[in-house]
This record gives sequence, structure tokens and C-alpha cells, in this order.
Amino acid sequence: MLSSPTSPLPDNARHALDGMLEEAGDIVFRLDPPGNVLFASRRAMTLLGAGRPVAGRPLETFVSELDEAALKAALAGLAKDGVARLELRMQSADSDVWFDLRFSTFADTDGASQVLVVGRDLSVQQATEERLRHMATHDTLTELPNRLLLTDRIRMTIAQARRSGQGFSVAAIGLDSFRKVNDGLGHPVGDTVLKMAAARLRKTLRDSDTLARVGGDEFVAVLPGTFNEQQIRLVTGRLLATLQAPFEIGAHTIYVGASLGVAVYPQHAEDDVRLVALADAALSRAKETGKARCVMYSPRHSSPTEDDISLEAAMFQAVREGEFVLHYQPIVDATTREIEGFETLMRWKHPTLGMVSPARFIPIAETNGLINLLGAWALKAACVQLRQFQEAAKRPLYISVNISPRQFRSDKFLEVLDDAISYSGLSGDQLVLEITEGTLMIDPAHAETILGKMAERRARIAIDDFGTGYSSLAYLKRFPISVLKIDRAFIRDLPASQKDGAICNAVLDLARHLSLSVVAEGVETEEQMAYMRERGCRYVQGYLTGKPMAANVAIAALTERHYEEVMRAEATKVVQ
Repeated sequence: MLSSPTSPLPDNARHALDGMLEEAGDIVFRLDPPGNVLFASRRAMTLLGAGRPVAGRPLETFVSELDEAALKAALAGLAKDGVARLELRMQSADSDVWFDLRFSTFADTDGASQVLVVGRDLSVQQATEERLRHMATHDTLTELPNRLLLTDRIRMTIAQARRSGQGFSVAAIGLDSFRKVNDGLGHPVGDTVLKMAAARLRKTLRDSDTLARVGGDEFVAVLPGTFNEQQIRLVTGRLLATLQAPFEIGAHTIYVGASLGVAVYPQHAEDDVRLVALADAALSRAKETGKARCVMYSPRHSSPTEDDISLEAAMFQAVREGEFVLHYQPIVDATTREIEGFETLMRWKHPTLGMVSPARFIPIAETNGLINLLGAWALKAACVQLRQFQEAAKRPLYISVNISPRQFRSDKFLEVLDDAISYSGLSGDQLVLEITEGTLMIDPAHAETILGKMAERRARIAIDDFGTGYSSLAYLKRFPISVLKIDRAFIRDLPASQKDGAICNAVLDLARHLSLSVVAEGVETEEQMAYMRERGCRYVQGYLTGKPMAANVAIAALTERHYEEVMRAEATKVVQ
């Protein structure tokens, strides 16, 4: 029973109200206590369909069956509160439309209670919200799930596998010749190839499988119930075959092909991050050993020791637990000894092993794919940290970050770089990206393109360990390089070694003629410092001027007048 307000609505007021409701842009109903329609506005009549009888019918007959219970609950609630509100679907002439309905009671001329219902169309808002949700979880080009939704699907599949006791597999799929298509025919053709490849793969897979796009030319398929070798070979054979067929695009007949890498739950890994990473590692192995083939993940790919396998497993846990940290080694002016910048160095603070050497975990990260995740985090964190360094020093500084070969080849690298610069608010010229000679020579054409785009962002490029890689110096002319870092191997025996001295002199002379900066790495003695300074090397880096240190120690060094004393005190505490 609906409660009766104390002030009845006069007849003339009710007629005036109905007149105003007729002109209302929103839908409006007037109901009797049981919920039957006494009046419907013109907008409401249009929504429900011309010629459809409305008066005298219960409002619930115009509401989606899914929401009838909610409507009844709202009407019942009016007896207690006098007002109610809910979102429900009303059956229009064409389809269900979402409305935000507000209910309130009033008294008619005879004191009888009635209900006024005002509804606002939410269909546009609902469609917008649905589109935004879709965009957040799907790739915009292929409309496939993206990495975010892929993670959710793998976790759901893990839960199902645990209940059923059956394993499943994750397949990383990479197109073999996609870069040539992009470079030779342009990105529009490349995008068409990606969409066609996605459609072929989707058609080949079952409805219960998940296919996601996770990179430029890389897809990941989740295959529930596919866990033994015979099943995997059957499915992956079909996937390879569908991508080996040519793509006909306009006047072009394009052969791309693909390679696959597979990891299996639970024999290879038991969590989503590692499953994808190991499948990606197997994909890399497939590409390295001839392409157009499928490779099952195996730790034997890199012939690791038993300790390395254990360390690899621990790395995935370390990412989740935040065990990786950054240390910073000063790069100083050889004359003034004032800090000009810092090189960022990653460290792993293992709970039982202590500090794990980068020489051990970086190669493993390169193999299992974690290096992209770790590298992106390090780049962003280092840029943010530089802002704090500059606030402490009250003067401009720069930050130097090492870029691994796998990072450099990643299609997402420029996005990661843009995100780090944008998030930190730094100018690109405050960032130095260190790349080895070998990385540039893997694919010089690709390197030239990426380095050019890095230069457009004003980031400076440094060649790390200069002189230890390729003997050709043509890339110094071809690529936009700003800094040469002389490897410590040429500094260690100075000033006694005439050969090392000759190499250092040649590098410094070359840099002067090419207008490049030089940083001498591994300077550990005053004699080495003096030797490099006298020959025109402006910047040095090494134990003499500071070991890698935690951020708070670096800030103390920047603000401490007696810098050298601080460095020597810390030298015994920090392990490189």
C-alpha cells in the first residue's frame, strides 16, 4: 500500500501537470498504486510504439523481462520511502533501451496516492561506456583482445584447468616477413595484412580458444584442453598453414609466413606472465632456427644450468614482489669532478641470495622476454628519478639508460620511450639511451629508422662499450649518434699500456672530428683520470668517482659539499 502525501493535488493542477508532461523531452508516466499506467507522455508513447495501447496496462509489461523484478521492488519500496530510482531496460518499438527511472508519490484530488515516473534515456551513455570498455580490452586495428584481456582469459583458463585437471597451451605467433611488407609497401598495406592474418587465425581456431594481438606482428592464442604434443602439432600446423597462403591485396601478392612458440600449463609454467614469456622465448627460438616452424618451449634452448632454471623461475616472482631496484653511477666532469649525470643500472635484491649480478639475470631476461617489461619500468623510473636529482642539485643533469637488443627490436619501444618522457615531464635531450654496436648491426636498416625517430624526440644516442663490437665505423656516419663510451677494457691498463693508450687517443680524435662526446668507463685510479683528462676526455665514470648507489645516496652526494668523501664512504657499502 502506497503512503498518501498530506497535500492532495487539485484537478486544475493535475491537468496543468499532464499538459507539461505532454511536452516533456524525457519519458513520463503517471501510475496508480498497483503500477498501472494512467498517463504516458508523448515521448513515452513514441518510445513504446505508435498504436500500442498504454493506459490501464501495468508498467511492467513495457519493461524487459530481465528487469521486471527490479521494477516491482522499486514500486514496493515507495510505500516506505516515497521515492525510488533504478536503471532498467524498456521495450521500445525496435529494441530494448536503457533508462534511468525516478519514482515519487503524490496525492490526487481525492487524496488517493499516485506515482510519477520520469525516465532519462541512457542508451547513448550505455553505448559510449560499452565502447570505452571495448577499447580498453581490444586492439583497435584487428578488434582482437589485447594484452590486458589476454591476461584475464589466461587466468580464467588456469582456474578451469585446475578444476578439470587438464592442461592447456599458449602459442605465441609471429609473422616472419612483416617488416619487409611495412618497409616496402607502406603501413596501410601492412595494416591490411595484419587484419587479414587475424581473421585467418580466428577462423582456424575454435570458439573456445582466445586469440589476442600483443605486438606489431605478434599474436597469442590460448588453447584450452590442448596440452599433449599430438594435439599441439595438429593445431599449430593449421595455424602455420593458414598464414603460409599468400595475401592478395590490390595488385600485390604477398607471402608473409609465420613462426610459433608454445608453452604448456602446468609442465612449463603455472602463471599467466611466465606462460606468455616462455611461449615468446620459444617463438624467438623458432625464428632463430629457420622460421616457418613451431618450437615447443624447453630450457635446453639456452643450455641453462640447474641454478639458472631456478633463477629464471624466481625472476617472475621477483617482478611481482618488486625485488628489482635501480642504482645510479655518477658520470662526472674530468676536470671539476662535478656530477653531470648518472647511468642507470638495474639490481635484483633477492630475499635469500642478496644482490644478484646483472651478468646473471639480464641474459635470462633477454631469453624469457622479461627484459621488455623490466626495461620499460627502468626507463620510466629513471626519468622520474632524474627530476628528483635535479631538484636536489638545483641544476640540469641527464640520465643514461641501457637499452637491450630485444627492447630495441620491440615494436612497442617508441611507445615506451614516449610514455617515459611524457610521464616524467623531462625534455628528450636530458635522456641518453645506451646501445651496443652489436645491437645496431643486427638489422642496420631497422636501426637507422628507430634511431632517427629517437633523435626526433631529442633523445641522445650513446654507443656503449665502444671498440669491443664491430670494426666497421660506417655507422658513426649513418646513425645519429651523440656519445661514445670507451669500454673499461681499454682503460684498465692505462697509463702503462701503449696499445690501450693509442686506441683511446684514436677514439678521442675521431670523436672530436665528428663532434661527439666521449665518456671513459671504468676509471679507478687518479693516474687513469689524469691520463684521460690530459688527452681531452671530458667525462669519466668509474669506482674512482663513484660506484653505483641507491637513489637516496645519489641525492646526498649531489647536495654534499665534500663529494669525494661521500663517494669513498659509500664505495665500501655498494657492490657493483
